[in-house]
Amino acid sequence: MRTLPMAMAVLLAATVSACVTINIYFPAAAAEKAADKIIDEVWQLKKQGDAPAPAKPDEQK
Repeated sequence: MRTLPMAMAVLLAATVSACVTINIYFPAAAAEKAADKIIDEVWQLKKQGDAPAPAKPDEQK
């Protein structure tokens, strides 16, 4: 007779744990700053006329 209350408790615990939400915060200012830095580096390469060195065949994936 103790199996029914135990089963109900396990079912309740599983239901409650399934309702957990994980929020991840990405700071917009930091992401924008990183994107601006990458864009600036790319534009500097284009202005200098430097082409990036081609990757070796074994390094390409």
